[in-house]
Amino acid sequence: MMMLCRNKVADFERWKAVLDSHRPAHRSAGLRLKKLWRNIDDPNDVFFLFKVKDEAKARAFINAPDASVSKAKSGVICPPELYFLK
Repeated sequence: MMMLCRNKVADFERWKAVLDSHRPAHRSAGLRLKKLWRNIDDPNDVFFLFKVKDEAKARAFINAPDASVSKAKSGVICPPELYFLK
């Protein structure tokens, strides 16, 4: 299973630093980053793809209360779009 995500961010470099710092938490939640893309017309429009090992853990991780804190810290400016795909 995969999880496709889209974030609109204030500053890509700031967002990417926070994303990278969460690598151990992603692994614990059964998520492994596979791809990352930036919109050519808007480099602060980011798309990324995670391989999902455990859907329940992944959903719990993205819905955890501290996820909102991380979104604010990283500069996410719109609600993220998340899609679980097979």
